[in-house]
Amino acid sequence: MLAVGVLLLAGANAADAHNVLQSATPAKGAAVASAPSSVELVFNEPVESGFNEITVIGPDNTSHWEGGATTVHAETVSVPLRPLGPAGVYTVTYHIVSEDGHPVSASYTFTLTTPGVGTPAPAVQAAAAAPMSTSDSTVPVWVWIAGAAVLLVVGVAVARRIAR
Repeated sequence: MLAVGVLLLAGANAADAHNVLQSATPAKGAAVASAPSSVELVFNEPVESGFNEITVIGPDNTSHWEGGATTVHAETVSVPLRPLGPAGVYTVTYHIVSEDGHPVSASYTFTLTTPGVGTPAPAVQAAAAAPMSTSDSTVPVWVWIAGAAVLLVVGVAVARRIAR
């Protein structure tokens, strides 16, 4: 019984079950001379079509530069951008739902080195597109492993009693 428990614990992969950002356009930390027309994120697994959002915040940390709705095509999530304005650091924040139902949220920055002529989204549109505060309420992996171990021990104990 101890050997089976050890094998179960040794074979557990901690974080391989959830979506991970594989690539982004514009890339994390990139310095771009001309404004991109969209932000495109590619994940290692398909993304659900439900609540998915990409926001792009300008160098002033308040102006939104999304030009439309976020779309999903298998592992790729994208949003069109308005023509970017001032040169500086832009922050891309994303909230997606993995195919397994797990929410994934993160952000990264890129730098526009040459100012553009664009203007940010109107305040009403920006307020509607602002990311909602989400908390990652997933249960840590060790809880699942401990629960499985307890179920294994209880199952063996019940099986022994029945066998008597």
